[in-house]
Amino acid sequence: MKKNYFLVTSTFMLILSLIAFSDNLITDVGQESNSDPKFIIHGLFCFAWFIILVIQTQFIRKGDYHAHKNLGITGIIVAAGVFVSTLFIFIVIYESWDTTPFFAKANRFFMPTYALFIYFAYRYRKQTEKHKRLMFVATLYMLGPILDRASEHLYLNVYIFNPVIWNGLFISLFIFDWLILKRIHPISYLSFIWFYIVWAISILT
Repeated sequence: MKKNYFLVTSTFMLILSLIAFSDNLITDVGQESNSDPKFIIHGLFCFAWFIILVIQTQFIRKGDYHAHKNLGITGIIVAAGVFVSTLFIFIVIYESWDTTPFFAKANRFFMPTYALFIYFAYRYRKQTEKHKRLMFVATLYMLGPILDRASEHLYLNVYIFNPVIWNGLFISLFIFDWLILKRIHPISYLSFIWFYIVWAISILT
């Protein structure tokens, strides 16, 4: 589990993203968003992020730390692209807080959190236990739109599918922590607490 956990979970999230946007890629390539530059650029950055994440975890699995380090800068640039392109979409499709759906409100919190976690992951890149958890949890925070679309394409109830996947990934991280560290890492449990604080704020306001 120590060797394969992050490769397996990052591959799983990449598969989810492919399912989520399978209509854009395969079944409905003529849709309007496929000709909208802001969505194209955003989609490319997001796919690049998941692909790089899988490649990076494979480098670590194989012990190729030099390649991991070299690709790391590209990953940071792509993460910045994810954040900026998402922020631009937020601005373009802006709705007042009162009229914004609760799940979109949550994304308004999660995307800055993603950027903050990526920053700290880069800052603590030489502290392995912190670095890999910050990268992993940052990616969990950007899953909202992917899970929404994946549940639709899989004909599953979004209000069941999303919590099952999100909580399942967090719980898997707790299990990984316990097996490897014999404790749950602070980044793991604090990020989980923040996850539910965001949802509480988004639903109740």
